[in-house]
Amino acid sequence: METEVFTAWFEEAARLVRLDRDRLTELDAAIGDADHGVNLDRGLTEVCKALADAPPESPSQVLTTAGTTLIRRVGGASGPLYGSVFRQLGKALETPVTLAGFSAAFEEGVVAVERLGKAALGDKTMVDALAPASRALALAVRDGASVREAFDQAARAAEEGAKATIPMQARKGRASYLGERSIGHEDPGAASAALFMAALAAVVE
Repeated sequence: METEVFTAWFEEAARLVRLDRDRLTELDAAIGDADHGVNLDRGLTEVCKALADAPPESPSQVLTTAGTTLIRRVGGASGPLYGSVFRQLGKALETPVTLAGFSAAFEEGVVAVERLGKAALGDKTMVDALAPASRALALAVRDGASVREAFDQAARAAEEGAKATIPMQARKGRASYLGERSIGHEDPGAASAALFMAALAAVVE
């Protein structure tokens, strides 16, 4: 997995988020501030600009640049949360990048967002997509899957995790203030996390 793959990951994530911006915002309107899609679209546009203006020399540099930009440019909680994932992933990633190495570093990124958001699986947050994706990657490494198979499995696990938030009652974030009224809505952070994993699977293919 070369530097270009990681740059392409954020370019594809930006494209998918732009296409899905209105849906993400509608999801956020139901249980949040109604700005998730718009904010994330703007933040990823800035990430792509930063990567184009100063092309990174390593996968870790791509990730840390992306994470720092998201923290600075994305409003609300999602900027710091996504920023922590990518900055920790970049910090933990070893070169040359192997599937096993990425999986281990990605797990550290998920732990970082769990710690920052004080969230766990089942709280109806982006963790409900990221943690299953991380587990799927680890299992794929254990089973000797190809890189393509591993990221396909991770993307499916993230999408299933996002859909699984619909019947949940939110226990963290602004949505938690709604109590039982948060039930019946997909968490916007989990939905966008699934898009990030879909983007990665696409560029790996």
